[in-house]
Amino acid sequence: MSEIQRPGALYRQVAAAIRDAISSGEYPPGAPLPSETQLIERYQVSRPTVRNAVAALRAEGLIEVIHGKGSFVRGTPTPVLTIDRTVTRSSGGAFMIGGDTNWQAPEAPSVYRTKTTAVTGPPLGLAEGEALFGVDRLLADPATGTRVLHQALIPFATAEGTRLAEHPDTEPADIYALLAGKGHSLWWSETVRARMPLPDERTTLQLQDATPLLETLRVTHGAKDQPLVLETLRTSADAAQLSYRVTREQPHKVRAART
Repeated sequence: MSEIQRPGALYRQVAAAIRDAISSGEYPPGAPLPSETQLIERYQVSRPTVRNAVAALRAEGLIEVIHGKGSFVRGTPTPVLTIDRTVTRSSGGAFMIGGDTNWQAPEAPSVYRTKTTAVTGPPLGLAEGEALFGVDRLLADPATGTRVLHQALIPFATAEGTRLAEHPDTEPADIYALLAGKGHSLWWSETVRARMPLPDERTTLQLQDATPLLETLRVTHGAKDQPLVLETLRTSADAAQLSYRVTREQPHKVRAART
């Protein structure tokens, strides 16, 4: 018997006790949890309390429920796909993104006009309400089934004077070539974070319950470090991992402050 004696809501106490048992290895990855009746007896609580505790652990991603079999400790998945985020340029001037992944598009890109928001404006160095072209793509890796959502936001000022004004759905590597052709010396900054998906993201990416997504925000910079394009990539944190080539960078010159 492991009678609960912790403060807080009772189901949270039971969830914490089961979480401790998982962390200690009492319930290893892939192992079934005890039945509801066994958990009731162990923690001296009601059936609804046990069910709420299991639901909380499921929402955390610690356990998964297999219908007809019960609840199992969720193992740490090994990503099945490595997405190479490196940008390279050939001697002929063509840009290439990533490695050997043969992405397929289950549907045509969605092209639209939009405006900067409090989230998308700062990375582009723009105030809210500035005009943008938006392009949304759904991509899939045929070998693993991993899906990726890619969004490109292109300010009107960036597109002006290029074929992007008529064809904002140009492939990203070709966008880089167009901008380089306008005299920009390009470089990229990228931020990566993990978060829980929104309902439509979970559906489109075909994510299992309690699976976080990886989200990258890439800014293409040009002359005088001007932000030119904002790209967002979202995919399953369980199924994919990101790879980068890191090179040495010259330190910025520090100007002496006048007093």
